[in-house]
Amino acid sequence: MSGNQLDKKSQAWSALFSEPMSELVKRYTASVDFDKRLWRADIDGSLAHAGMLAAQGIIGAQDLADIQRGMAQIVAEIEGGTFAWKLDLEDVHLNIEARLTQLVGDAGKRLHTGRSRNDQVATDVRLWLRGEIDRLGPLLVAMQHALVELAAQHADTVMPGFTHLQVAQPVSFAHHLLAYVEMFARDAERLADVRKRVNRLPLGAAALAGTSYPLDRHAVAKALGFDGICENSLDAVSDRDFALEFASFASITMVHVSRLAEEIVLWMSQNFGFIDLADRYCTGSSIMPQKRNPDVAELARGKSGRVVGHLMGLITLMKGQPLTYNKDNQEDKEPLFDTVDTVADTLRIMAEMVEGIVVKPEAMERAALRGYATATDLADYLAKKGLPFRDAHEVVAHAVKQAMAQGVDLSALPLAALQAFHPSIEADVLPLLSLRGSLEARRVAGGTAPEQVRLQVARHRARLSAPAA
Repeated sequence: MSGNQLDKKSQAWSALFSEPMSELVKRYTASVDFDKRLWRADIDGSLAHAGMLAAQGIIGAQDLADIQRGMAQIVAEIEGGTFAWKLDLEDVHLNIEARLTQLVGDAGKRLHTGRSRNDQVATDVRLWLRGEIDRLGPLLVAMQHALVELAAQHADTVMPGFTHLQVAQPVSFAHHLLAYVEMFARDAERLADVRKRVNRLPLGAAALAGTSYPLDRHAVAKALGFDGICENSLDAVSDRDFALEFASFASITMVHVSRLAEEIVLWMSQNFGFIDLADRYCTGSSIMPQKRNPDVAELARGKSGRVVGHLMGLITLMKGQPLTYNKDNQEDKEPLFDTVDTVADTLRIMAEMVEGIVVKPEAMERAALRGYATATDLADYLAKKGLPFRDAHEVVAHAVKQAMAQGVDLSALPLAALQAFHPSIEADVLPLLSLRGSLEARRVAGGTAPEQVRLQVARHRARLSAPAA
């Protein structure tokens, strides 16, 4: 069948059928409007397959040369915006195959020898996703860099650490930021691990049972940079675990983004006033001229729900499918594509926004003083003097109650007043009750003492600047 004949008959499989597909069904089942973004992966996979077919003597050298020439022209047409994508041809695969046959004749028809659209699409999605993973990795690095460099400026900046959104203990602002660096570092580890399972070749599984042609699947895997092949043909065409794993990585990453975005929204509010954002990341109000709204952070927070929703959709898509390939799997692409786009755009803009944060140390310190943040330090002091911690806890609660009644911080209570709560309290307690004294005391590895925070900044800088393994 010529390319023109393929266009007229609409489907590569239509010789069996006695009536054409209805226009409604054609629109409902076609995927070319969204899966055409797989075109380069489809062509790369086809060229590797063609090269293997020629090496195995399944097609001739002239057929291979014609296929390579035709594909080069198709690449030029797609990149130049002149390629005619046709709804009648359903998907990216048939569109490219039909055009190739128009250009090179029978050689284009021979390209599909030993493969099916089932293993072809699984290969295309894996190739495409692998490339996107490799582009997301540097964005996670950039996100961490932005946080680390902001933290490097604020190892000595005191802010309240919160539990239940109540002031708990003093921490440094740098220490708080580095918590997010740890989160995004784990995301990067997860992404690298997902890549290992994405990077396996389904091609050669054909429709589901393999093929009688003497294919060299390992050669194709090597040509395309895969680590190996999918070992079971049934699993090769039906597996979408790699997409679920990627969507899971993306959801966890976006949860981390959302938590940071939520804090930025809180910190920028007048009730906190801890930071300010550059105007380019804010919007105004159509009715209230005084407003500067952190819309970028709010939208990043909102988009996390979108990505998590795609994960749920993909899991639901797969849960009821018997082996092997089912048309349901056409529905894997749009959520996967949107997940990649959303995560990439969000990481890029969040990193830029973090770089422009202006910190207000005085406001942070004032907030820490409002919450009796050094109460635990007094309890620890008494415990080190030999008082059981639970008893020390009760003593300090009475001291906090008196400070609250007087409207002052614990550090403002006279020594005599503190000694009235327990006689073992001496003058050496006073430095510990200051915010900075509390900060400096937490020198345990991973603690908030500025010296520990600087060590962590140095560690992250070295890690992020190290060449990829």
